[in-house]
Amino acid sequence: MLIKSHTINGVTIAEIISDTIVIESVQDGLDLMGDVYYQGFDKVIMYEENITPDFFDLKNKIAGEILQKFSNYRIGLAIVGDFSKYKSKSMKDFIFESNKTQHINFVTMLEEALENFSK
Repeated sequence: MLIKSHTINGVTIAEIISDTIVIESVQDGLDLMGDVYYQGFDKVIMYEENITPDFFDLKNKIAGEILQKFSNYRIGLAIVGDFSKYKSKSMKDFIFESNKTQHINFVTMLEEALENFSK
């Protein structure tokens, strides 16, 4: 796993780059959040392919628990990916509602994540 640093308007953003799944569980999400916070980052950008597919099945509650932790600790999170493949109404609603918060964002491109964090 590599952490690429971006700084926009005084906000430090960690872009997580990996060839493997980084978040398999809620604990992995907490560990990642702690690592980036300890290193001085305010926000995190993850890629969909680095998160377990179970995250995108809302029945098991992994997504809700992880995103709640990021919200509680006020660490912004953007997940970059192609979310059009998720056909469930509940997942589409979850993404829509998350994006409304401006704290948790599901975006299609890195540039979109960086732009959202620059506001």
